[in-house]
Amino acid sequence: MLTWGSAQATEPVLQVRDIAIPEVLAPERLPIGFYTFEPDEFWAEPRDSWWMRFTDWVIRQEREHGQTVQSFGAWADRTLSGSSRALPNNESYLRLGFAAESEYANLAQFEPELRFRLDVPTAEEKLRLVVESESEELIPLAERERDRQLTEPDRTETETTGALRFLTQVGDAINLSTDIGGRLRLPPEMFWRMTARKGWSVGGDWAVNLQQRLYYYHTEGWGARTRLGSNRALENGWHYYNSSELEWVHHDRKFVAAHIHSLRKRLNTRSVITPRIGVLGESQPSWRTTGFFADITWRYRMYEDWLFAELVPALDFPREDGFGDKASVIFRIEMYFSGTIDRD
Repeated sequence: MLTWGSAQATEPVLQVRDIAIPEVLAPERLPIGFYTFEPDEFWAEPRDSWWMRFTDWVIRQEREHGQTVQSFGAWADRTLSGSSRALPNNESYLRLGFAAESEYANLAQFEPELRFRLDVPTAEEKLRLVVESESEELIPLAERERDRQLTEPDRTETETTGALRFLTQVGDAINLSTDIGGRLRLPPEMFWRMTARKGWSVGGDWAVNLQQRLYYYHTEGWGARTRLGSNRALENGWHYYNSSELEWVHHDRKFVAAHIHSLRKRLNTRSVITPRIGVLGESQPSWRTTGFFADITWRYRMYEDWLFAELVPALDFPREDGFGDKASVIFRIEMYFSGTIDRD
């Protein structure tokens, strides 16, 4: 790099500073969307095929509709707040995918999947509008923990919800949010929920987080969830996570519980692998184990940072089947239309 300096001289002095180009352009410093082809493919001519035509169509959909999703969130922000400007980084997204599940003696069949969120920060910093395609509280705990093992027909239908979220803070560390809204159906069902979160470091290596949620649905009654999680970095790029969750299910008059151990490693700029093992339980008719499971999620970034493929082999051992093994393999393709969410 060349710079001009005058110091105490009357004439400018030419200075030469060395820049370590390999450090600036090191692979770990480049953005995740940089690598889309091999170096020797730079000058290669594209080969016309059904796959090229299909991928071109998918890319056009993201470019045409991704901006629409984000623009809609910004429009809703401006409309609700009465401001001519929308706050950045709203978490609105549309997640569209296709998943195929293969089990013993069953052939894979592709099923469409659709999830969305309209999470609008208004001009009032402590008020948000949240519209979601599903109600997390109405999904059984065992299903939530095994979500990536399931296709759409196996998931509980909870209907779309809309709520106003009030954000507050207790002290310097506890984040508190309160939602008041309803399930968007006829007739609508009102609900209320409050969530408190706190995180802290232990011993410099461990990160611990605690979440407590209380909620009430007009037809389902009230419930409570407590979740304690911790994680730490390991050697060779691995990261360890564990979580314990306890939930009160009011209409069944029982507690349900889950305990999960998982590892995570980014293999390269395109793929992440996450092996997990878990145990599920309940308190009625007495405290007992209701199932075990193990799965490995391999997630591959197919294009830029919005098109992904996922492979999830899993083993389940449910009590209802005498803890016999139930194997399955999920193959999924997902597209994210805008949104600032964790895509890993």
